[in-house]
Amino acid sequence: MEDFSLYFNLGWHHILDWQGYDHILFLLALCGMYTAADWKKVLILVTAFTIGHSITLALSVLNVVSINTALIEFLIPVTILITASANILSKKQKPKNIRLKYTFALCFGLIHGMGFSNYLKSLLGKSTSIITELLAFNLGLEFGQVIIVTGVLIISFVLIWFVKIKRWDWNFFLSSAIFGISFIMAAERLSAIL
Repeated sequence: MEDFSLYFNLGWHHILDWQGYDHILFLLALCGMYTAADWKKVLILVTAFTIGHSITLALSVLNVVSINTALIEFLIPVTILITASANILSKKQKPKNIRLKYTFALCFGLIHGMGFSNYLKSLLGKSTSIITELLAFNLGLEFGQVIIVTGVLIISFVLIWFVKIKRWDWNFFLSSAIFGISFIMAAERLSAIL
């Protein structure tokens, strides 16, 4: 049980680490257009993302799949760009096509899982029994993601209901900022794969 607790803590600390802000940006882009009233949709979105990255994290750690690290590091900000762009291009106050968003969250989670894998591989070393550690790390990641999403929903609630910022204006501001940051990240990482 001590290993489970250790890897659980490593998981949620890893997702909340500002040095890995690309994953935080993705979560912000994924759920920034929602409000507290949409918490069930947001929880499903985050869980779909977790399922996606859990699959590739497991496959990578078990050496079933291996993809060029530079390519993955480039694709991560691309997923953020796509998600932020979809938010900006959505002219509706309330997001539609939620099933499509779930699918994108799952698929983009596959890419992000490859990004987590190098970190987890270095922690596991030559360990032969990794199922418990992998489960604990993924649950820790999910816990950390829920903390981030809860924070975003609280900020959205305060800005929309108390400060009286229009929901679309908040979405546009947040998504545009995330788009700009992820564009720079993608451009910087592009040279590593060329």
